Amino acid sequence: MNYTNELKAFPMGIDTHQELVVYMRDDCHLCRSEGFVASNRLNVSCGGRSIIAVLNVVYGGHIPHGHVGLSISALERLRVRPGTLLTIKHAPPIRSLASVRKKVFGHTLNGREIEAIINDVTAHRYSDIEIAAFLSVCAGGRLSLTEITDLTRAMVTSGERLDWGDGRRIYDKHCIGGLPGNRTTPLVVAICSAGGLVMPKTSSRAITSPAGTADTMDALTHVDLGVADIRRVVEEAGACLAWGGSMNLSPADDLLIRIERALELDGEGQLIASVLSKKIAAGSTHVLIDIPVGPTAKVRSQPEAERLQSLLVEVGAACGLSVRCVITDGQGPVGRGIGPVEEARDVLAVLQRADGAPADLRDRALELASHLFDMADGQGLEAGRERARLILEDGRAWAQFQRIVAAQGGLKTLPRALYTHEELAPRDGTVGAIDNRRLAKLAKLAGAPASKAAGLRLCVGLGDQVTAGQPLFQLFSESAGERDYALEYYTSEQPIFSLVSER
Repeated sequence: MNYTNELKAFPMGIDTHQELVVYMRDDCHLCRSEGFVASNRLNVSCGGRSIIAVLNVVYGGHIPHGHVGLSISALERLRVRPGTLLTIKHAPPIRSLASVRKKVFGHTLNGREIEAIINDVTAHRYSDIEIAAFLSVCAGGRLSLTEITDLTRAMVTSGERLDWGDGRRIYDKHCIGGLPGNRTTPLVVAICSAGGLVMPKTSSRAITSPAGTADTMDALTHVDLGVADIRRVVEEAGACLAWGGSMNLSPADDLLIRIERALELDGEGQLIASVLSKKIAAGSTHVLIDIPVGPTAKVRSQPEAERLQSLLVEVGAACGLSVRCVITDGQGPVGRGIGPVEEARDVLAVLQRADGAPADLRDRALELASHLFDMADGQGLEAGRERARLILEDGRAWAQFQRIVAAQGGLKTLPRALYTHEELAPRDGTVGAIDNRRLAKLAKLAGAPASKAAGLRLCVGLGDQVTAGQPLFQLFSESAGERDYALEYYTSEQPIFSLVSER
């Protein structure tokens, strides 16, 4: 056999998510002649297209001689058929990694350095380990205001940008997160777009929570909309509720979020750049941001919330975006459902004005909608809240939500979980505190958000009096193993529900 740097494509059928991976036999002539070893970065090219992929070495003859295995994502990006001849060589050095190392040692990065990092991340030149290193050195308040602004701009320019072209105000709403069940966005979008505000809302899937807005909406309708589809839906309904990852809007953000999810990391600078870059790329001009504060929320103190508020407003202004932040109560979960389907049930209950619809979710949505209406007409929060209340109570919000869903492909039937467990209160008492973080983890261990029907339904809330044997929550899972795993966590950890005895 001739010792060339060409091998035939062999699909491995291995899902490595967005990381590009190639596989070579341990006795492959290229491994020996080129000195390739596991974890090397390789340039793989064919027909004018190329990728940079991480090498895994395979023992045991699973790959035919003369072939190179490709992960699903590598095969898709190269767009080649099995057996296609590929050229393989060492990848060139990635110069922007020097800037990551510079940041490791505490130095400030300039705009060009940050842009180079984001361009290389977007081009899939960074391995997962290198992305993790960049995210880690950006966490913990290590980015200056200028660096966050430069990071935001770089993430916007890394992909497409929607331009609505007619000078209209385009509104958006975002929550920093940290409260299980806090699914106000579909309600706010329905209320405000029914009131005439244009809201092309794109949301992310969960990073560290049991459900993101896109996960919940995916249980209700189709959210994988391209740019053309978003334009059509907004033209038809005045708003959309789509998954941002299905478009090429700030694509670097989606690659970074994938690693943040694995690390359960949501650093301040990256959080701000992530939120604002998506809004700017979607063509928004005015954005309302909800910052819940509580001892077990993502933001734990008033000073921390005020710092985040200041940074969001300043970075937004530097990027031409009008940002208003609302600091809200983050003491406990919102609504009753936690997980995509259960949160969707709460959203529908509020919109349909059903008996027993969670009042706290409804009130929170009305408060946020009042701010958006005030941003639009300057009539004040009291007038904005009354306007929002009327739109919800007379059915216009529900009708508008149905228009949005119809334009996105119609309403889905919500699935039901295969396994249900009801947890009972061990004694009498008053619910004095609920640990948001442990509650979210419990729902995730039950399978949320990967299993849409998995999660929790709360039977009690903060301040409720309970008696021994009264249900605290229902747990939903798609397998007995996930149910048992979640319950083992619940019983082995510190109490999620703190019951205060009556004196």
